[in-house]
Amino acid sequence: MIIHKIAVIAGDGIGPEVIAEGVKVLNEVAAIAGDFSFEFTYFPWGCEYYLEHGTMMSDDGLEQLQNFDAVYLGAVGYPGVPDHISLRELLLKIRKQFDQYVNVRPVRLLQGAPCPLKDVTRDQIDMVIIRENSEGEYSGAGDWLFKGKPEEVVLQTGVFSRKGTERIIRYAYELAREKGRSLTSISKGNALNYSMVFWDQVFEEIGSEYPDVKTSSCLVDAASMYFVKQPERFQIVVTSNLFGDIITDLGAAIAGGMGLAAGANLNPERIHPSMFEPIHGSAPDIAHQGIANPLAAIWSASQMLDFFGHGKWGAKVLDVIEQVMVDKKALTPDMGGTASTADVGAEVVALLSALQTKHV
Repeated sequence: MIIHKIAVIAGDGIGPEVIAEGVKVLNEVAAIAGDFSFEFTYFPWGCEYYLEHGTMMSDDGLEQLQNFDAVYLGAVGYPGVPDHISLRELLLKIRKQFDQYVNVRPVRLLQGAPCPLKDVTRDQIDMVIIRENSEGEYSGAGDWLFKGKPEEVVLQTGVFSRKGTERIIRYAYELAREKGRSLTSISKGNALNYSMVFWDQVFEEIGSEYPDVKTSSCLVDAASMYFVKQPERFQIVVTSNLFGDIITDLGAAIAGGMGLAAGANLNPERIHPSMFEPIHGSAPDIAHQGIANPLAAIWSASQMLDFFGHGKWGAKVLDVIEQVMVDKKALTPDMGGTASTADVGAEVVALLSALQTKHV
């Protein structure tokens, strides 16, 4: 029996509500599979912890997390705590210190999901965005000079190392080769004459090692337009930290909304734990009402199953998410339903159980 040790940071706002349903689903999958299980350990870190202790996580938090196979994160952010503190002192801290340099965000129009685009079929929105997750525009480098004076100057420096740029682009090429799909690099080399010209150069250099992969490059502004007008252009996408953050929200919007937006922060070498999270944020305006959509959290649980080598079960969870949306019996208000967060989780568990019964 394989035991996967998972650190749960449910976090703020709707985080605890949606993560609870993801845990139920993971436990149900493990019970059905029978050859692996999950051991969950909960950590109270987040904005409430910050308001009490002056820090988003305990001083030895990273040392504690290092002992786990993965981190399951709900959301961070709440009124009263500045966003740059809640983000940088927990989420970005974990990503950077654990070298989770690959951010995988699927953008896929599932059957039954609402799509705001006219006359678009499911096969036209089916991409995986590989976002550089450890440096770039979110490196935190810069300075604030002459603060409060008329000559005030702020410098925000993007950091693009050869190591960091090569490894994320190579990861994307490998995925494109493995899946037999095209690869698009999204950058802004015409305006960012150092960082993005370098990015484009590395993309071309590594591409020479993958002659079998069909490639293209696209400026981020044009890509934003094509996401809406011609989403079928994109299959595997690789891009920088900032651009990836922005275009995946756009991707979520065309593929059913933020309630279906999942993300994996991977340390591919498995030296450190990887982290799985819905990317919809803490949504404090609907917290504690039991109406948050847990499907993104459940989708990120599916990504966790894939990462642990249980791809068959990861695919089944995704199939069940799709079935929930097709049946429309248990959908939260954001998807036009009246079900509670717990109702949706219970429906996913019930469908998984029924799916297994059919194959016994």
